[in-house]
Amino acid sequence: MGFAGLILARSVQYFPYVLVFSRPRADLFRQLYATGIRTLPVVTVVSLFMGMILSLQVGLELARFNQELYLGAAVMLTLLREMGAFCCGICLAACVGSAIAAELGTMKVNDEIDALKIMGIPPERFLAAPRILALVLMAPVVAFYCCIMGTLGGGIVGATQLNVDFQQFMSGALWMAESKDLFVGIGKSALFGLLIGVISVSEGLGTNLGAIGVGKSTQRAVIVSFLAILISGYMVSRVFY
Repeated sequence: MGFAGLILARSVQYFPYVLVFSRPRADLFRQLYATGIRTLPVVTVVSLFMGMILSLQVGLELARFNQELYLGAAVMLTLLREMGAFCCGICLAACVGSAIAAELGTMKVNDEIDALKIMGIPPERFLAAPRILALVLMAPVVAFYCCIMGTLGGGIVGATQLNVDFQQFMSGALWMAESKDLFVGIGKSALFGLLIGVISVSEGLGTNLGAIGVGKSTQRAVIVSFLAILISGYMVSRVFY
């Protein structure tokens, strides 16, 4: 409860600055680029092989009952409901959350945060808001991309190793998918983006003890983000399914 309460308190603290974001657009675009475009290589590889693994394991079990027809549907539903958003959250926490915590932590130990406060510039508005907003906006896009690449990877494995026609795989995937699954996955990924942003910014701005503190803050940001993704992902799925 204390863990959830701390995240909620930080979210409430940063929310007004995100809601009335007034930084130059160029700064937000830089964060959007760092959150989305720069993570695509990692996201592509992870989601592609995740779809391939799902397709292989599920396909082998379906083959025992001669139900390979449902392979595409099984892979697509798993990606839309759970694994697409989960893959997105893990990649963003590892690539973006760690970078945010390290960057802000370095600024903190170099007294740059104190300098902003002396000049009357709230760090929450100047540093936290654009990073959190970028994560919330880009996480659904990255999650949708994960679903596409995962489905593609699953179709490749189905066609090359499980004797499932690629067109049949895709038809099955589209046949079973519902708008509810898409909206739940997108909403879940946006929540993950918010959690990663709040946790990473909080850890970065709370850094002390010099270079050692930066390392510890970065480590905590990633670990706590992973835990938050797992816990919140289960809770959202429990509510809607």
